[in-house]
Amino acid sequence: MGQKIDNTALEILEAITLAGISSQNKLNLLEKASQKLDLLKILIRLADDLKILDNKKYLEIQQKIQEIGKMLGGWIKSRARE
Repeated sequence: MGQKIDNTALEILEAITLAGISSQNKLNLLEKASQKLDLLKILIRLADDLKILDNKKYLEIQQKIQEIGKMLGGWIKSRARE
């Protein structure tokens, strides 16, 4: 479970980084990052349900994921308008 969470987080970081330096398929990369972020949310909830994470750590991670989601959503909307 932990390895899957780590890999998903790295895939999100990779897609966002590539979107930052790419001008051709930026929107596709951002949408991929958004999909991976949705998967990460599910994995984190599952880890909490299985008591792999303590409640305090779960809340911290969820807050950060929400912040990333808001920023990513704003970036996608701005790119979609162009």
